[in-house]
Amino acid sequence: MKNVYKPITAEIVDVITETPTIKTFVVRPRETIAFKAGEFMEVTVPGVGEAPFTPSSSPSVKDTIDFTIMKVGKVTEAIHDMEKGALVGVRGPFGKGYPLDAWKGKEILIVGGGVGGAPLRALFLALVERLGDFKKILYCYGARTPQDIVYKKQIMEEWPRIDPKKVEIRLTVDEGDETWKGNVGVVTTVVKDLGLNLNNSVAIVCGPPIMMKFATFRLVEIGYPDNAIYLSMEKNMSCGIGKCGHCMLGEYMVCKDGPVLTYDLIKDKPAIWD
Repeated sequence: MKNVYKPITAEIVDVITETPTIKTFVVRPRETIAFKAGEFMEVTVPGVGEAPFTPSSSPSVKDTIDFTIMKVGKVTEAIHDMEKGALVGVRGPFGKGYPLDAWKGKEILIVGGGVGGAPLRALFLALVERLGDFKKILYCYGARTPQDIVYKKQIMEEWPRIDPKKVEIRLTVDEGDETWKGNVGVVTTVVKDLGLNLNNSVAIVCGPPIMMKFATFRLVEIGYPDNAIYLSMEKNMSCGIGKCGHCMLGEYMVCKDGPVLTYDLIKDKPAIWD
Protein backbone atom coordinates (compact mmCIF):
# COMPACT_ATOMS: atom_id res chain seq x y z
CA MET A 1 0.00 0.00 0.00
CA LYS A 2 1.33 3.41 -0.96
CA ASN A 3 2.50 5.62 1.92
CA VAL A 4 0.86 8.97 1.14
CA TYR A 5 3.11 10.74 3.65
CA LYS A 6 6.38 9.63 2.05
CA PRO A 7 7.71 11.90 -0.71
CA ILE A 8 9.33 10.55 -3.84
CA THR A 9 12.79 12.01 -4.42
CA ALA A 10 13.03 14.16 -7.54
CA GLU A 11 15.95 15.94 -9.18
CA ILE A 12 15.65 19.47 -10.47
CA VAL A 13 16.76 19.16 -14.10
CA ASP A 14 15.99 22.70 -15.26
CA VAL A 15 15.15 26.10 -13.79
CA ILE A 16 13.38 28.67 -15.98
CA THR A 17 12.97 32.27 -14.83
CA GLU A 18 9.47 33.37 -15.85
CA THR A 19 9.22 36.77 -14.11
CA PRO A 20 11.19 38.62 -11.41
CA THR A 21 9.36 36.59 -8.73
CA ILE A 22 8.30 33.39 -10.53
CA LYS A 23 10.38 30.43 -11.71
CA THR A 24 9.47 27.12 -13.30
CA PHE A 25 11.27 24.10 -11.87
CA VAL A 26 11.40 21.01 -14.05
CA VAL A 27 11.84 17.97 -11.81
CA ARG A 28 12.46 14.32 -12.64
CA PRO A 29 11.00 12.00 -9.97
CA ARG A 30 12.71 8.67 -9.34
CA GLU A 31 9.31 7.04 -9.83
CA THR A 32 6.69 8.03 -12.39
CA ILE A 33 3.94 10.20 -10.88
CA ALA A 34 0.82 10.33 -13.03
CA PHE A 35 -1.56 13.24 -12.53
CA LYS A 36 -4.54 14.98 -14.06
CA ALA A 37 -4.69 18.69 -14.87
CA GLY A 38 -5.84 20.55 -11.77
CA GLU A 39 -4.62 18.01 -9.22
CA PHE A 40 -1.88 19.21 -6.87
CA MET A 41 1.22 17.82 -5.21
CA GLU A 42 3.22 18.58 -2.10
CA VAL A 43 6.82 19.58 -2.81
CA THR A 44 9.31 19.08 0.03
CA VAL A 45 12.53 21.00 0.59
CA PRO A 46 14.62 18.85 2.95
CA GLY A 47 15.18 20.59 6.25
CA VAL A 48 12.82 23.45 5.41
CA GLY A 49 9.28 22.12 4.86
CA GLU A 50 6.75 21.41 2.16
CA ALA A 51 4.10 23.35 0.27
CA PRO A 52 1.33 22.50 -2.22
CA PHE A 53 1.74 23.28 -5.90
CA THR A 54 -0.29 22.34 -8.95
CA PRO A 55 1.87 21.03 -11.81
CA SER A 56 2.08 23.34 -14.80
CA SER A 57 3.21 20.76 -17.36
CA SER A 58 1.08 18.54 -19.54
CA PRO A 59 -0.16 15.40 -17.76
CA SER A 60 0.89 13.42 -20.83
CA VAL A 61 4.58 14.08 -20.10
CA LYS A 62 5.58 11.18 -17.86
CA ASP A 63 9.30 11.56 -17.07
CA THR A 64 9.33 15.13 -15.75
CA ILE A 65 6.92 17.49 -13.97
CA ASP A 66 6.95 21.29 -14.10
CA PHE A 67 6.16 23.37 -11.03
CA THR A 68 5.80 27.12 -11.57
CA ILE A 69 6.41 28.78 -8.21
CA MET A 70 6.16 32.34 -6.94
CA LYS A 71 8.55 33.38 -4.17
CA VAL A 72 6.23 34.29 -1.30
CA GLY A 73 7.40 32.50 1.86
CA LYS A 74 9.93 30.27 3.57
CA VAL A 75 9.50 27.15 1.44
CA THR A 76 9.19 28.99 -1.85
CA GLU A 77 12.23 31.14 -1.06
CA ALA A 78 14.22 27.96 -0.38
CA ILE A 79 13.05 26.46 -3.67
CA HIS A 80 13.99 29.62 -5.56
CA ASP A 81 17.52 29.31 -4.18
CA MET A 82 17.87 25.78 -5.59
CA GLU A 83 19.66 25.02 -8.84
CA LYS A 84 19.84 22.20 -11.35
CA GLY A 85 20.94 18.97 -9.71
CA ALA A 86 19.32 19.72 -6.35
CA LEU A 87 16.89 17.21 -4.87
CA VAL A 88 13.35 17.80 -3.61
CA GLY A 89 10.57 15.50 -2.49
CA VAL A 90 7.24 15.15 -4.28
CA ARG A 91 4.13 13.45 -2.93
CA GLY A 92 0.74 13.17 -4.50
CA PRO A 93 -1.16 13.82 -6.64
CA PHE A 94 -4.02 14.92 -4.40
CA GLY A 95 -7.47 16.32 -4.90
CA LYS A 96 -9.70 16.40 -7.94
CA GLY A 97 -8.71 17.87 -11.26
CA TYR A 98 -10.65 19.30 -14.17
CA PRO A 99 -13.33 16.99 -15.65
CA LEU A 100 -12.22 17.16 -19.26
CA ASP A 101 -14.37 14.22 -20.35
CA ALA A 102 -17.50 16.02 -19.12
CA TRP A 103 -16.58 18.99 -21.30
CA LYS A 104 -16.54 17.10 -24.60
CA GLY A 105 -18.33 19.05 -27.30
CA LYS A 106 -18.30 22.28 -25.31
CA GLU A 107 -16.73 25.68 -25.76
CA ILE A 108 -14.09 26.37 -23.10
CA LEU A 109 -13.40 29.77 -21.54
CA ILE A 110 -10.31 30.06 -19.33
CA VAL A 111 -9.72 33.16 -17.20
CA GLY A 112 -6.38 33.42 -15.44
CA GLY A 113 -4.12 35.86 -13.69
CA GLY A 114 -0.55 35.94 -12.43
CA VAL A 115 0.85 32.65 -11.17
CA GLY A 116 -2.65 31.22 -11.59
CA GLY A 117 -1.42 30.59 -15.10
CA ALA A 118 0.47 27.58 -13.75
CA PRO A 119 -2.39 25.08 -13.29
CA LEU A 120 -4.09 26.66 -16.29
CA ARG A 121 -1.06 25.82 -18.45
CA ALA A 122 -1.45 22.14 -17.55
CA LEU A 123 -5.15 22.41 -18.37
CA PHE A 124 -4.58 24.29 -21.62
CA LEU A 125 -2.00 21.77 -22.82
CA ALA A 126 -4.29 18.87 -21.93
CA LEU A 127 -7.16 20.49 -23.83
CA VAL A 128 -5.04 21.22 -26.89
CA GLU A 129 -3.78 17.64 -27.01
CA ARG A 130 -7.37 16.55 -27.59
CA LEU A 131 -8.54 19.65 -29.42
CA GLY A 132 -10.97 17.66 -31.54
CA ASP A 133 -13.10 17.01 -28.45
CA PHE A 134 -13.90 20.71 -27.95
CA LYS A 135 -15.55 23.32 -30.12
CA LYS A 136 -13.38 26.25 -29.06
CA ILE A 137 -10.88 27.36 -26.42
CA LEU A 138 -10.74 31.03 -25.41
CA TYR A 139 -7.98 31.85 -22.93
CA CYS A 140 -8.06 35.27 -21.23
CA TYR A 141 -4.98 36.03 -19.12
CA GLY A 142 -3.99 39.09 -17.14
CA ALA A 143 -0.74 40.14 -15.48
CA ARG A 144 0.32 43.19 -13.50
CA THR A 145 2.86 44.36 -16.10
CA PRO A 146 4.30 42.95 -19.34
CA GLN A 147 7.29 41.68 -17.33
CA ASP A 148 4.91 39.70 -15.08
CA ILE A 149 3.41 37.60 -17.87
CA VAL A 150 4.14 33.94 -17.12
CA TYR A 151 5.16 31.72 -20.09
CA LYS A 152 5.50 34.87 -22.15
CA LYS A 153 6.89 33.34 -25.35
CA GLN A 154 4.38 30.50 -25.33
CA ILE A 155 1.32 32.57 -24.56
CA MET A 156 2.19 35.44 -26.90
CA GLU A 157 3.80 33.62 -29.84
CA GLU A 158 3.26 29.87 -29.79
CA TRP A 159 -0.24 29.27 -28.44
CA PRO A 160 -2.05 31.74 -30.76
CA ARG A 161 -0.68 29.75 -33.73
CA ILE A 162 -2.00 26.34 -32.59
CA ASP A 163 -5.28 26.59 -34.47
CA PRO A 164 -6.58 30.15 -34.99
CA LYS A 165 -10.05 28.83 -35.81
CA LYS A 166 -10.42 27.00 -32.50
CA VAL A 167 -7.94 28.59 -30.08
CA GLU A 168 -7.98 32.27 -29.13
CA ILE A 169 -5.64 33.98 -26.66
CA ARG A 170 -6.49 37.36 -25.11
CA LEU A 171 -3.90 39.14 -22.97
CA THR A 172 -4.06 42.22 -20.79
CA VAL A 173 -1.85 43.98 -18.25
CA ASP A 174 -2.80 46.27 -15.39
CA GLU A 175 0.00 48.68 -16.29
CA GLY A 176 1.53 48.90 -19.75
CA ASP A 177 4.90 50.28 -20.84
CA GLU A 178 6.46 51.51 -24.08
CA THR A 179 6.80 47.91 -25.32
CA TRP A 180 3.19 46.92 -24.73
CA LYS A 181 0.77 47.21 -27.66
CA GLY A 182 -2.08 45.17 -26.19
CA ASN A 183 -4.99 45.77 -23.84
CA VAL A 184 -4.44 47.64 -20.58
CA GLY A 185 -6.78 46.84 -17.71
CA VAL A 186 -7.71 44.04 -15.35
CA VAL A 187 -8.51 40.66 -16.88
CA THR A 188 -12.28 41.20 -16.75
CA THR A 189 -11.85 43.93 -19.39
CA VAL A 190 -11.14 41.24 -21.99
CA VAL A 191 -13.93 38.93 -20.79
CA LYS A 192 -16.47 40.41 -23.19
CA ASP A 193 -17.72 39.84 -26.72
CA LEU A 194 -16.76 36.22 -26.23
CA GLY A 195 -18.43 34.76 -29.29
CA LEU A 196 -19.33 31.69 -27.24
CA ASN A 197 -22.61 29.84 -26.82
CA LEU A 198 -23.07 30.14 -23.06
CA ASN A 199 -25.59 27.30 -23.12
CA ASN A 200 -22.81 25.00 -24.26
CA SER A 201 -19.81 26.44 -22.48
CA VAL A 202 -17.85 26.09 -19.24
CA ALA A 203 -15.58 28.68 -17.65
CA ILE A 204 -12.46 28.00 -15.61
CA VAL A 205 -10.94 30.60 -13.28
CA CYS A 206 -7.59 30.56 -11.50
CA GLY A 207 -5.48 33.37 -10.07
CA PRO A 208 -5.14 35.65 -7.05
CA PRO A 209 -8.28 35.63 -4.85
CA ILE A 210 -9.33 39.19 -5.69
CA MET A 211 -9.00 38.45 -9.41
CA MET A 212 -10.99 35.22 -9.05
CA LYS A 213 -13.72 37.05 -7.15
CA PHE A 214 -14.35 39.70 -9.77
CA ALA A 215 -13.82 37.34 -12.70
CA THR A 216 -16.47 35.02 -11.24
CA PHE A 217 -18.87 37.93 -10.72
CA ARG A 218 -18.26 38.94 -14.33
CA LEU A 219 -19.02 35.44 -15.60
CA VAL A 220 -22.27 35.32 -13.64
CA GLU A 221 -23.16 38.76 -14.97
CA ILE A 222 -22.76 37.73 -18.60
CA GLY A 223 -24.83 34.60 -18.12
CA TYR A 224 -22.71 31.63 -17.07
CA PRO A 225 -24.63 29.27 -14.77
CA ASP A 226 -23.01 28.85 -11.35
CA ASN A 227 -22.46 25.13 -11.98
CA ALA A 228 -20.56 25.86 -15.20
CA ILE A 229 -17.93 28.00 -13.45
CA TYR A 230 -14.94 25.96 -12.23
CA LEU A 231 -12.72 27.56 -9.60
CA SER A 232 -9.29 26.41 -8.48
CA MET A 233 -9.58 26.98 -4.72
CA GLU A 234 -6.08 26.38 -3.40
CA LYS A 235 -6.93 27.45 0.14
CA ASN A 236 -4.48 26.86 3.03
CA MET A 237 -3.77 23.28 2.03
CA SER A 238 -1.29 21.48 4.25
CA CYS A 239 -1.49 17.71 4.68
CA GLY A 240 -3.07 17.10 1.27
CA ILE A 241 -5.24 14.21 2.44
CA GLY A 242 -8.01 15.78 4.52
CA LYS A 243 -6.57 15.10 7.97
CA CYS A 244 -5.39 18.47 9.29
CA GLY A 245 -8.48 20.56 8.54
CA HIS A 246 -6.54 23.65 7.45
CA CYS A 247 -8.33 23.90 4.13
CA MET A 248 -11.96 23.64 5.28
CA LEU A 249 -14.37 25.60 3.10
CA GLY A 250 -17.75 25.11 4.69
CA GLU A 251 -18.23 21.35 4.72
CA TYR A 252 -15.67 20.85 1.94
CA MET A 253 -12.03 19.86 2.32
CA VAL A 254 -10.36 21.71 -0.52
CA CYS A 255 -7.50 19.19 -0.67
CA LYS A 256 -9.90 16.26 -1.11
CA ASP A 257 -13.11 17.70 -2.57
CA GLY A 258 -11.21 20.23 -4.67
CA PRO A 259 -9.11 22.11 -5.40
CA VAL A 260 -11.36 22.34 -8.48
CA LEU A 261 -14.87 23.21 -7.28
CA THR A 262 -17.83 24.68 -9.14
CA TYR A 263 -19.14 28.03 -7.96
CA ASP A 264 -22.60 26.70 -7.09
CA LEU A 265 -21.08 24.46 -4.39
CA ILE A 266 -19.22 27.19 -2.53
CA LYS A 267 -20.75 30.57 -3.35
CA ASP A 268 -22.64 30.74 -0.05
CA LYS A 269 -19.70 29.63 2.11
CA PRO A 270 -17.99 32.27 4.25
CA ALA A 271 -14.74 33.91 3.17
CA ILE A 272 -14.25 31.92 -0.01
CA TRP A 273 -12.08 34.66 -1.49
CA ASP A 274 -9.77 35.08 1.51
